Amino acid sequence: MNAGTFFLSLLAVVLALAVVLGLAWVAIRLLRRWNDHVQGGGGEGNDPPIRFLRAMAVGQRERLTLVEVRGEVMLVGVTAGGISLLARWPDGPVPDTAPTPGRIFP
Repeated sequence: MNAGTFFLSLLAVVLALAVVLGLAWVAIRLLRRWNDHVQGGGGEGNDPPIRFLRAMAVGQRERLTLVEVRGEVMLVGVTAGGISLLARWPDGPVPDTAPTPGRIFP
């Protein structure tokens, strides 16, 4: 095999990889758009109906998670056994005040 056929073979492999990656990217975009439409997020602009804000691990499999659902911020406890609503702020952003020690709910 000479250098010319090696580089042509390499170019064919690189082009085939680029085509496959391009098709995968298009498929992911279409699936994401379809999923947003099915979940009801397509009609209200580009905002998803559920937005992840932040999470904090409190154990090996336990987390506290802040999510926003249609303008309402919720503190959710996630464990291996289930999900629990711990607190909610109906008017948007989470208050900046620090919680009172020993108090779980605001």
